[in-house]
Amino acid sequence: MISNKTNKIKAAITAVGGYIPEDFISNRDLEKMVDTNDDWITARTGIKKRRILKEKGKATSFLAANAAKDLLNKKKTDPKTIDLVIVATITPDYHGASTAPTVASEINATNAYAFDVNAACSGFLYGMSTATSYIESGRYKKILLIGADMMSSIVDYTDRSTSILFGDGAGAVLVEPSANNFGWEDEYLRSDGVGAQWLKVKSGGSLYPTSKESLDNRWHYITQDGKTVFKSAVSEMANAAEQIIKRNNLNPEEIKYLLPHQANKRIIDATAEKINLDKNKVLMNIEEYGNTTAATIPLLMYDYEKEFKEGDKLILAAFGAGLTWGAAYLTWAYN
Repeated sequence: MISNKTNKIKAAITAVGGYIPEDFISNRDLEKMVDTNDDWITARTGIKKRRILKEKGKATSFLAANAAKDLLNKKKTDPKTIDLVIVATITPDYHGASTAPTVASEINATNAYAFDVNAACSGFLYGMSTATSYIESGRYKKILLIGADMMSSIVDYTDRSTSILFGDGAGAVLVEPSANNFGWEDEYLRSDGVGAQWLKVKSGGSLYPTSKESLDNRWHYITQDGKTVFKSAVSEMANAAEQIIKRNNLNPEEIKYLLPHQANKRIIDATAEKINLDKNKVLMNIEEYGNTTAATIPLLMYDYEKEFKEGDKLILAAFGAGLTWGAAYLTWAYN
């Protein structure tokens, strides 16, 4: 069992993988679908295109499995050595059956058990908290955490307020005991059910089961109170990041990068400004992918992996439906 200098096991991300569909909907495409235009979308969100999984018979498990396979191939890891597979998602293949077991079977992780985490855009952070706890306990040594969402399955493409935002994708990380004392340092996670009404899919759950009424009213699509969500996201993401920075006696100069949830460029910019972080330290890929919900932070790791060096101090921050939010402090564990 690998442990650090204090004989306490520290969890570390030791590999990343990702998968993005080839098909996409551009802002120009959306101009033909709803009353909007490229300039307005770009100015309001920073998004130029959002990737869409169009293949029939493919769902979130397909995205997640491909991200996992990418990681396993790069890391040259035998899937049979994986102890646990966690999938963070709000778009499972089925209600009543977790997507993670499907993914574990697809990648041949036959010795792992698997389950889903539903915390919307904060799902990756919640999943990392769970994976880290298992590693630190000494119970497991290899955990595969995947953030994956097929948001196109719940987006109403006649609704200008949501159709411009969301895309499909998946990012995966391998969590193992740290070999060099770098890894998951601290986390600050919160939730508030009072705000559940502000960002949700109304039907399909036990409160409003799918019915003719729900279909006629289009309750099976995601809706949001945009202004309220925006204000809360800026406030809570920044506050969570500030709590992490203060608790760990960090200053902006020490922080290598901020990896924020990719919901909206204005939210990201406002969060960075509130914690006095130089814009060059803020990572973004929202222009190409849109908001992929639980996949945004691991996809940032996937896209920028070559920029990270062993020991780099990273701050992660997210805000999502539920309401859920939080931040974390991670020291990168490999070159």
